[in-house]
Amino acid sequence: MVGGEAAAAVEELISGVRRATDFAEQFRSYSESEKQWKARMEFILRHLPDYRDPPDGGGRLDQLLSLSMVWANHLFLGCSYNKDLLDKVMEMADGIEVEDLPQFTTRSELMKKK
Repeated sequence: MVGGEAAAAVEELISGVRRATDFAEQFRSYSESEKQWKARMEFILRHLPDYRDPPDGGGRLDQLLSLSMVWANHLFLGCSYNKDLLDKVMEMADGIEVEDLPQFTTRSELMKKK
């Protein structure tokens, strides 16, 4: 029965999304707002398949979590990092929509005004 197979496939997909979301929830920082966490969780879930730790370890998941924090810190707190690192995380985050981001004035911009 095609309808039953489609319903089962949809249920399996929804179940997989729930498991991934539950898995990611353990990495939420106590200081993250709901908006910050939703954006960072999207970043994590988008790249999780590429950063799963190999059976012998290797810290790939730690690397993904670090990259997600770099991206979130840059976006929400105005932190600056090495250009290559920022280019990498901004490319990884391409397409993630975040509304009402704070505006920051960089040190360089302040120095130009003087």
